[in-house]
Amino acid sequence: MLSSNSTTVKNLPLKKRLCFLLKLVCFVSSVLIFCEFLIYYVVIFQCRWPEVKDAAHVGEKETSASVLKAIILADTHLLGEIKGHWFDKLRREWQMERSFQTALWFLQPDIVFILGDVFDEGKWSSPQAWADDVRRFWKIFRYPASTELVVIVGNHDIGFHYEMTTYKVNRFEKVFNLTSGKLITRKGINFVLVNSVTMEGDGCAVCRASEAKLVALSHKLNCSLQNHSNKRCSDVEKLPASEPILLQHYPLYRKSDAECSGEDSAPPEEKNIPFKEKYDVLSQEASQKLIWWFHPRLILSGHTHSACEVLHAGKIPEISVPSFSWRNRNNPSFIMGSITPTDFSLQKCFLPYESRVFTIYCAAGALLVILILAHVQLLTPPFYFAQRLISKHKAV
Repeated sequence: MLSSNSTTVKNLPLKKRLCFLLKLVCFVSSVLIFCEFLIYYVVIFQCRWPEVKDAAHVGEKETSASVLKAIILADTHLLGEIKGHWFDKLRREWQMERSFQTALWFLQPDIVFILGDVFDEGKWSSPQAWADDVRRFWKIFRYPASTELVVIVGNHDIGFHYEMTTYKVNRFEKVFNLTSGKLITRKGINFVLVNSVTMEGDGCAVCRASEAKLVALSHKLNCSLQNHSNKRCSDVEKLPASEPILLQHYPLYRKSDAECSGEDSAPPEEKNIPFKEKYDVLSQEASQKLIWWFHPRLILSGHTHSACEVLHAGKIPEISVPSFSWRNRNNPSFIMGSITPTDFSLQKCFLPYESRVFTIYCAAGALLVILILAHVQLLTPPFYFAQRLISKHKAV
């Protein structure tokens, strides 16, 4: 039987075999192009910028000029030389690069915020490994002149508090032109960038310097929000009178993720695990300080790798942004924010589910095997089988 099949294959005209081979190549190429390139356009094309309520009464031109379009993502965790396998690096970095570049091309944001843990091994990487990680970061997260990129520090970038050193902090800040406790203002909107790793409250040198900067920023913002004259504010630089938005890596204190909901929240088996202060979330004391100092209208954080929405003091929303890496989630996402000095509106944009991409590859592989077997007649096509049955029936 096998010798008969091999003879049949050998007797096939060369042109027919080449034609079949070309069809297979086209099929495989189409699947690869879709799963590794086009799928990001298909998925992100469904995302739309949310509308801001207080901008609904102004003209279209004025709205586009006054609304800041921001993309917020977190926990990219670029793998390092110690724990990162080369294939894992290649796969995850390609996924993030295609997602990020597609989002920039289609959504054209004014600004992008990354809420810490940019690197996975920044807390212990050597100068050479750090330089390589930084080079790969700028390749993946390159951006046009029309967009601004702002990066906040996380514990994997400089280490947890007990691992953090002035050298690691300065190394990170030098790359991203950032300081521990910084305020940036765009289109009349105040953003406070918090190095939450330094909010330990133990009076360490880095912690004291960071908190001093935050206190100074708090004084400046409070003076800008006051309508009456104040002697303490006479020499203070005035900022736009807009309540700030806090951006940080650690979430403010909460007991657990038990109250979090949504398809990208923590798995059910993890939701009721209590959070550890100064490790999973900020301490209650540090959280209260930030609320007292800034009275923010919105807090955006990362670190947990899962989505959550919490209301602090009954009125201040905090959004925990899920991880942007498929290594941490099957369904990564980012936040799209339309922000004005007095209002904001947020919308989540999901990226391709890795399980669905894997399913497409499996289905395509199975179909490919069937086509090859049918071509070499090792797998009898159904209509041939039916034809033989009919012939035997007629013969009887």
